[in-house]
Formats: sequence, structure tokens, C-alpha cells
Amino acid sequence: MKVTLSALDTSESSFTPLVVIELAQDVKEETKEWLKNRIIAKKKDGVRRLLTSGIVIQVFPLHDSEALKKLEDTWYTRFALKYQPIDSIRGYFGETIALYFGFLEYFTFALIPMAVIGLPYYLFVWEDYDKYVIFASFNLIWSTVILEVWKRGCANMTYRWGTLLMKRKFEEPRPGFHGVLGINSITGKEEPLYPSYKRQLRIYLVSLPFVCLCLYFSLYVMMIYFDMEVWALGLHENSGSEWTSVLLYVPSIIYAIVIEIMNRLYRYAAEFLTSWENHRLESAYQNHLILKVLVFNFLNCFASLFYIAFVLKDMKLLRQSLATLLITSQILNQIMESFLPYWLQRKHGVRVKRKVQALKADIDATLYEQVILEKEMGTYLGTFDDYLELFLQFGYVSLFSCVYPLAAAFAVLNNFTEVNSDALKMCRVFKRPFSEPSANIGVWQLAFETMSVISVVTNCALIGMSPQVNAVFPESKADLILIVVAVEHALLALKFILAFAIPDKPRHIQMKLARLEFESLEALKQQQMKLVTENLKEEPTESGKEKAT
Repeated sequence: MKVTLSALDTSESSFTPLVVIELAQDVKEETKEWLKNRIIAKKKDGVRRLLTSGIVIQVFPLHDSEALKKLEDTWYTRFALKYQPIDSIRGYFGETIALYFGFLEYFTFALIPMAVIGLPYYLFVWEDYDKYVIFASFNLIWSTVILEVWKRGCANMTYRWGTLLMKRKFEEPRPGFHGVLGINSITGKEEPLYPSYKRQLRIYLVSLPFVCLCLYFSLYVMMIYFDMEVWALGLHENSGSEWTSVLLYVPSIIYAIVIEIMNRLYRYAAEFLTSWENHRLESAYQNHLILKVLVFNFLNCFASLFYIAFVLKDMKLLRQSLATLLITSQILNQIMESFLPYWLQRKHGVRVKRKVQALKADIDATLYEQVILEKEMGTYLGTFDDYLELFLQFGYVSLFSCVYPLAAAFAVLNNFTEVNSDALKMCRVFKRPFSEPSANIGVWQLAFETMSVISVVTNCALIGMSPQVNAVFPESKADLILIVVAVEHALLALKFILAFAIPDKPRHIQMKLARLEFESLEALKQQQMKLVTENLKEEPTESGKEKAT
């Protein structure tokens, strides 16, 4: 939308716009007038249709400078080990983003016991792989308990915010959905209609083969990485110098960088494919996108570790690869997600200020400067990438950290800086997103729980491969396999028992919810009794009129 200074002259009006709508350059005046009338009339579907048609380019709320400054002062400007102001974050950004930061904080503190145990474990019994059985056993209990305790903490927060019992709202078609205009048989509204069988054909004939091809390519790159490892190891054995010992880490570093590049390229392809599948609802779009991305990221990040652990059975290489992948991915994520966008945004801000100062106008251009500056900011696309990063980190810690106990310690250090970098990103790098209510972290709870189940199987297999356990069964490997499988099933049963035994909601919240339900039923009964009483009072009058007649 072409913005003029006269339209933003705050000296003539005390009205300050909270939401900016950017229109395409060739929009006609009658379209602008129609949109203005729609906004005044508070029609909810107008902007959605204009976004779909491309008339409206973007809609975003402006940052509230005073409220944002107060939030920053209590959040990240003063580096200190303290709890985040989750309620203030919720008040400014909404429940969905507040829940992410709440989960990030909780997960960071939950990693501390693993880090505390892992540090002396690394210092004193590092090369004694027989003793990682104890660490793996603790890992199994830890990965189960922290997820169940989080449910209780999440219930506490959402109950306090009033979203715990939030009912699922009726979803309107997503902006990208297209089809032949028709009448929705359920809502009776005119909207695009698209046959379900066409969507299914696109999913199974195009998207699924493409995902399988990407997975195959990921495995092919993994085998190239192992060829590089063999080359580096051979070079070190032949020369035995110090620089070749450093060279041993180069293949893992290169592979970690390639993994991050492949993950990001695949993400763009997955978004394009999921949009092309033409899902009607935003929830369906998100579910299909999350499934595509999780499957590829899991295989791309962890396939090499599984291959080293259970095919090559090289614990030393597993330790080296895990450490390199974890640390390199954390450094790259910090640079790409926060520091690089922040640096680019600062440069853009300097250019905007120079442009505003060069304007020869006797008006207050502060609002104009804010609109132009925030218009060029990146759009926050939701908590998907943030949860994905924590999901992969949880995998590195829970699956194989028994052979590299420092994994949890590095994760804690990363997350302490992640809190501040993500806060900086939300406040200074991205446009302010519209707030969205949430009752929990959604499908990510299931994703983390699935990872914890896989960690049970992985750690049991690692325990069964340890020399200490193999010494008990020197001849009968079949008995060892049966016992490991039996222990794995028993631990899975214990995991599900713990999940059942630990209530998702604290006792006091259960009591309050039961009280609310009781009061609602009592109010409903009183309303019904009142209606019955009024009907009984009216009946004699009517019968008396009949007798008089």
C-alpha cells in the first residue's frame, strides 16, 4: 500500500493504528473503499479472501513500544539466571508463544540433573564403556518423568490463563486454499470447494514418492560421510601427527553442516508440497507438514548414529559423531535463527532512519518510521522451527548420551543462550504476530513422547552390547538377546505405568475443575426448575380461561 506522510500525521489526530495492512500496488480505489467498509463492519472473512486473491500482501500488528520496552527489561536485556516472565510474555504475544518459552525454560532445567550426573561421569569413567549401563538406566527414567511432569506444569499455566478447557473452534478455510466456488453444505457459506480424492492423489502419487526419494538421498550422503571417515582415519594411522588427529573431526563437522543445509532445503520443499496438496484447514496443513519434516529430520540427523552404534559397533566413533553433530548444529542454529537476522535488521533500521531524516516534512514521522521498519521485518511463521530444534536436541540427549555424557551439559548451555536469542528474535527481528490461544503444546507432546519410547529401545540395545553384559553370556548370544528384549518390554511397561500414575493435572486443579462442573450443573438444574415453575403457573390461568369460555 502506498503510504503517504499525510495519512500518518499524528499531529492532526490522536488515533494510532495498531494493525498495518499492506495492499498490492495496483489496487483500485473502490477496492480500498470496500476493504475499509469491511473493517469498520468487523467482517472476519474479508481480509482472508483478500490475502488469498493477492490484493492484500500482509497484515500485522505494530509493536507497542512502551509495553515492549517493559517486557525486554524483565526478559533478556539483563543477562541473569532467573525465571522468564511467562505471564508477561503471554500478555504481549499470546498463549501459544508463551507456552513455547515455558517449555524451553522447563526443558532446560530438566536437563540439569543429566548434566550434573554426566560431568563427573565424563571426567572419571570416560573410557570405561562397561559402566554406561547405569547412565543409560537413569536416562530411561528421566526421559519419561520429565514429559509427564511437564503436562502438570502446562495444566497449571493454562488453567491460570483460562485456556485449559478451551473448546476447539470451527476452522475457516486457510488463506492458501483454492478451488471452484460453491456452497459449503455444512456452513451454507460460499467458499472454494476441492475434491478430496484429488488431494489424496497428490499426497500418494507425488508427495510420498518425493519424501522417499529425499530419505534415500539422505542415506546416500551418510555413506559418503563414512567414506570420508575411513579416509581421515587411514591418513591419521599412516602419519600419526597432531594435525591429522584434528583432521579426524573434519568429516563430522562437514557432515553436520550438510545436515543443516539439507534440513533447511527440505523444509522449503515440504512447505511447497504441503501447500500444493491444497488442504482446506490450517490444522490439516500443519499436521501434514510436521509429519513430513519430522520423518526427514529424524532420519537425516540420527541415521548415522544408529549405523555407527548398531552396525559398525564403534563406540568411540559414536561419541565423536554425536559430540560434533550436537555442538555444530547448536552453533549454526544460533547464527542462522537469531544473530544473522538481527544484524541484517539493524542494518535495515539504520537505512530507514536515514531515509526518514532526509524527508523535508514538518510533521512527526515517528509512526511512519515504525511502519516502514516493521514492514520489512521477517514474518514469524510460528513455533514450528523452535519446537523442532528442541525435539532434535531431546533426541541427541535421550538416545545416545550414555556414550557421551556431556551432551546434556552442552544442551543446557545452548538453551540458556537460546532463551535470550529467541527473546531477541521475537522482540527485535520479527513482526509482532497475532496472539493465538492454546491449551498445550499440541502434537509436539506426542512427538517428544514417541522419541522417549525410541530412547528406551536404543538404550536397552546399547546396554545389551556393553562388554559388561556380554561377559555374563559369553557363549549364548540368543539368551542375551531374549533377556534384552524382555527388559526392554518391562521398561516400556514401567514407562506407561508411570505415565498413567502421574496425573496430567495437579490435584488442586482437578478439584477446581470438578467444582466448576458441579456449579455448572447446579445452575443448569436451577434454570430448568425455573422454566418448569413458570410453565406450571401459566397452566391454571389458561384452563381457567377455557372454563370461563
